[in-house]
Amino acid sequence: MDYKDLIASNLHECTGLDKEQILGLIEIPPKLEMGDYAFPCFVLAKTLHKAPPMIANELMASEELVKGFDGAVTVDAAGPYINFKIDRGVLARNVLTEIYEAEDHYGDRNIGEGKNVIIEFSSPNIAKPFHVGHAFTTILGNSLSNIYSRLGYNVIRFNHLGDYGTQFGKLITAYRLWGDEAAMQENPIDELTRIYVKFHDECKVSPEKEKELEDTARDNFRKLEEGEAEEVALWQRFRDLSLQVFEKTYNRMGIKFDNYNGESFYSPMIPSVVKMLEDKGLLEESEGAKVVKLDDEGLPPCLVVKSDGTTIYASRDLAAVLYRHEEYNFYKNIYVVGLPQQLHFRQVFAVLKKAGYDFADDCVHVGFGLLKFKDNRAFSTRAGNIIKLDEFLDKTTEKTAEIIRKNSELRGGDMTDEQIAEVSEVVGLGAVTYTYLKSGREKDIYFDWDDMLDFEGDTAPYLIYTYARIKSILRKAHDADIINDDFNLASELTAEDEYAVIRSLADFKDAVVKAAESYEPFMISRQISLIARNFNRFYNNSRIINADTQESREARLMLCKAVSYCLKSGLDMLGIGVVEKM
Repeated sequence: MDYKDLIASNLHECTGLDKEQILGLIEIPPKLEMGDYAFPCFVLAKTLHKAPPMIANELMASEELVKGFDGAVTVDAAGPYINFKIDRGVLARNVLTEIYEAEDHYGDRNIGEGKNVIIEFSSPNIAKPFHVGHAFTTILGNSLSNIYSRLGYNVIRFNHLGDYGTQFGKLITAYRLWGDEAAMQENPIDELTRIYVKFHDECKVSPEKEKELEDTARDNFRKLEEGEAEEVALWQRFRDLSLQVFEKTYNRMGIKFDNYNGESFYSPMIPSVVKMLEDKGLLEESEGAKVVKLDDEGLPPCLVVKSDGTTIYASRDLAAVLYRHEEYNFYKNIYVVGLPQQLHFRQVFAVLKKAGYDFADDCVHVGFGLLKFKDNRAFSTRAGNIIKLDEFLDKTTEKTAEIIRKNSELRGGDMTDEQIAEVSEVVGLGAVTYTYLKSGREKDIYFDWDDMLDFEGDTAPYLIYTYARIKSILRKAHDADIINDDFNLASELTAEDEYAVIRSLADFKDAVVKAAESYEPFMISRQISLIARNFNRFYNNSRIINADTQESREARLMLCKAVSYCLKSGLDMLGIGVVEKM
């Protein structure tokens, strides 16, 4: 029984408010003793011309309010709120039954069935290193993809590669002047980075040198756009070698894509986009360039074609949206791209809307903050000042291994080197992933090794350790043959610590939906962190295998298993694995 849904239905009958609106208004009281759900009556004050406390008392008298509760829910008015308190034993039985049926897919729904959702994320630049700055979009986009998939949407994961633009004219120029073929074979990204940095260093030698190199680069890019065989072959090689390197990182992180159409894919479509905008009378000349003015939308003009006739990000993104809608008829087209690109996407969506494409309203920019270390170092391929993501992941797993090895030694060396390595990879990668997802996505992230790998903090190591602790309890119970999944025993779980766990498990489903609606995976990370905190409090204050009664022992073991299912489900949505032993 979904009591929140039943409460919303009854309130709909009593008030006439839309049920979805009511579901959005229902709150969870700050203290368990106040109840499980609360409905604020402020929203009715204007239409009923009465004080909220008076409205709450009048609603209390309605028989419709308690329809279907069958004594499992008690209702009372507290000032302007109506509080609903569910019988603890009933709720425990319902929640545990539902979790056991879903197992580690608890939280899944079918609300997106038949709807296509495109999520564009990661999108690194070809021929440049995959650095820690790319991790935010990659991890956030992967998590959102997982969440939408688990809610029943058909998710198409797009990696919109940065594989076009004037920088490739520079790269072709640099390769011809300074490229080392042996180095290209051994480590292509490092070599391409070296010559790209050298191009910009050489431009600093003198204005004449800069002009010579920039002119050559522009000419090479023009040849690339016109399909000249030699330039296209070099570009294709740069792209193929880069993808091979990127794939190793994606495979390590458990991330897959359905589509690698980069900027180059959409470039041939741009002439038809330009013609469409001209036919609609939207394209105007501005200092030799072609723009769409967006004064009515309160935005600066959107540059579509530069004065030298070459394309730009906006023109390729316009072509991409039109292609994606025709090909996939998307319900949502989501771009997981940094906040500095907010204006760009507003302009692109506004141009589409002005051109009469209403599906522009279904395009969403999901922005995120900056990654910073304590020394506030910046990430710039041009400057050669980068931290490669693979090297950062290696360092994280090494530090994690040190911690796990010390803990194992304290227990008498109960883990082999191979086990430590396997666990450290899962926990280390999880620590990085969780750091990006534990707060609102628009907040800047400050990496700190001690915070990230704290086994008692708000971290992935803490959550994974909690899961492993539960699995250890369940193994002991299984070996002793004392597990009995009788859901009627769940009515034993009414003590404060037990019920706090039940209550947080019950709220997990709503957290998943809210995470999708707000594009905020931290709704899930926050909820599973609360579940883990509540569980560890229960674990520290309660006897489980050695409980006073058989009924209490079996009920608590059932609760342990339910928590393990939910933690695994939530961590999986975030893109984090678990280990059975730690």
